[in-house]
Amino acid sequence: MGKRSFDIFFSFFALFVLSGPLVLGYLVATLDTLSNGLFLQTRVGQFGKPFTIFKFRTIHPQSGKVSAIGAFLRKSKIDELPQLLNVLIGNMSLVGPRPDIVGYYDTLEGEDRKILELKPGITCAASIKYANEEEILSQQPDPLAYNDTVIFPDKVKMNLDYYYCHSFMGDLKILWATIFKPSNT
Repeated sequence: MGKRSFDIFFSFFALFVLSGPLVLGYLVATLDTLSNGLFLQTRVGQFGKPFTIFKFRTIHPQSGKVSAIGAFLRKSKIDELPQLLNVLIGNMSLVGPRPDIVGYYDTLEGEDRKILELKPGITCAASIKYANEEEILSQQPDPLAYNDTVIFPDKVKMNLDYYYCHSFMGDLKILWATIFKPSNT
């Protein structure tokens, strides 16, 4: 079974099994933020092509702050579940480099641009390592500088390693580690 066939099968199955929680998540996000519970954002996709990513809304549009429910959705990664639709559509994969906003992956140069040949994913080794990225950044005196000089370059290295060494079994291990990650991450 090829990667795309597996993505279609798994995302369709997961959307079916999780249809109740997905509808509930949408309703909760809608009521919590008093706006459309689905958050749409342009991200950089395969070959640098922009696409729209789906997430549950976690920030109040009026205040610009993450709500208590939104913080739970983010910490539990439930806000990411709508991306199964992105996988089914075909602009994301289950496993691959996380799609970033404009200004990061699209500005890579040289060998690092090979990352853009990969379809972005819901999860990857870097997203497992940096599952608590918001917490890490909140402890830095200059979060943006720390992201740009420490975290982002490390993610690029990890995603480039994935580019050269990815396999179906490796993807299954990443999915397993994502779903059954230890509670201390």
